[in-house]
Amino acid sequence: MKLIKAFIHHVRTAAVAEALADAGYRNLTLHDVRGMLQPITEDERDYSVEAGGPVISETRLSLVVEDQEVDAVTTIIRTVGRIGQHAHVCGYVYVSPVEQALPIGGPEDTTP
Repeated sequence: MKLIKAFIHHVRTAAVAEALADAGYRNLTLHDVRGMLQPITEDERDYSVEAGGPVISETRLSLVVEDQEVDAVTTIIRTVGRIGQHAHVCGYVYVSPVEQALPIGGPEDTTP
């Protein structure tokens, strides 16, 4: 299994989540975060004392998939998460191995 984390512009969150759900991937987590992606417009830019500079609102999307599903999921995220024909990067997708997936409050042999 793999953990996929994607950092995308907040304006693409609904479209990416909907595209993943349409493809059968509904067990995902969305977090509002602040990051340093290139802003689409200057109105997006904010200043963070903690970060010591400009930031924008982003979404961190996380989900766990089987190894053979990684290409399909990352393709959906990278295609739907893109913003227009901008030359700059619209976000990042990270893929990491998952050593264990243990249920909370369910049978021990259940996997996500």
